[in-house]
Amino acid sequence: MARVYVSSVIEAPAARVWERIRDFNALPRWVPAVRDSRIENGEPSDRVGCVRDFHLQNGDRLREKLLGLSDYDFFCTYSILEGPMPLTNYVATLRLTPVTDGDRTFAEWSAEFDCAPEDEADLVGNIGANVFQAGFNSLKRLMAG
Repeated sequence: MARVYVSSVIEAPAARVWERIRDFNALPRWVPAVRDSRIENGEPSDRVGCVRDFHLQNGDRLREKLLGLSDYDFFCTYSILEGPMPLTNYVATLRLTPVTDGDRTFAEWSAEFDCAPEDEADLVGNIGANVFQAGFNSLKRLMAG
């Protein structure tokens, strides 16, 4: 099983960062690679079990299912149902932890998935840098502005 883990510190209170990312349909508002998103069947975007259907800037389409969401613990967990990457059993968690020193946020994004051994390094690197870290970098800019 492949694992990806990226962490960062965002110079904003965790509650403020959470307001930006808790909406499961809000990826286009803070992940640069995402062009558009919609929640299937008109369900609320914070209902566990809802499915987001979105496109990347390059036109690739993904469908992801919300598996868990906690406003108290500032986390969401989701799985990929369909996508262009050669992987299966993908489950990811995005978690925010308040840093009381300076009223900042410790952000963690991790994922586990199965893939062919020859694809693992590329997938881990791509997801870690171009999705997780790119999302954190975007959040840093958005929270600073």
